[in-house]
Amino acid sequence: MTEKVSGAVITRLPRYYRYLGELLEEGIDRISSRELSERMKVTASQIRQDLNNFGGFGQQGYGYNVRNLYDEIGKILGIGLTQNMIVIGAGHLGQAIANYANYGKRGFVIKALFDINPDLAGYSVNGAPVYPLSRLEEYLGENDVKIAAICIPKTHSGEVAKRLVAGGIKAIWNFSHLDLDVPEDIIVENVHLSESLMKLSYKLNYKSEK
Repeated sequence: MTEKVSGAVITRLPRYYRYLGELLEEGIDRISSRELSERMKVTASQIRQDLNNFGGFGQQGYGYNVRNLYDEIGKILGIGLTQNMIVIGAGHLGQAIANYANYGKRGFVIKALFDINPDLAGYSVNGAPVYPLSRLEEYLGENDVKIAAICIPKTHSGEVAKRLVAGGIKAIWNFSHLDLDVPEDIIVENVHLSESLMKLSYKLNYKSEK
């Protein structure tokens, strides 16, 4: 079923999950698509269409049971399953990712970091050891890891991506400014921070011109 779901819908699912979590914290047991739309600034029709891709979950005249919907979206997103990760690059960005505690609550466990700087070997970040990049293949051969975050400059990220794929990595969280050339069955989620900032700049300039 999820193979037919558009990328736009998949992009909105984590946002639904976050808002539903906030509703639970507020002690709200049920909510209508209209009320949810007011919070999320997404039309009620869009919410219903998105959720209908996975069975709907709502009841006419009742709305959505917040706990049930939260749990179901969590299952769709694979939250609760343990997903071992490694981080390539133990600089500021790599360390910031490893130190972000919320990943563990979602089932993502950062097992190790790798860096080309030999001086960083032997250190640990939030309990995850830092290894020399030269040990990458050895580590992947001995550990069950399917996700890697690339937090290094684009000059080296293409080569590292090939090594990751050869080592059995199936999904790459790519923070480098390079569109990776990997096989089609490898999942890549690109996070281009500068592009996001430029979009923000465009919107700011566009608003100023009105």
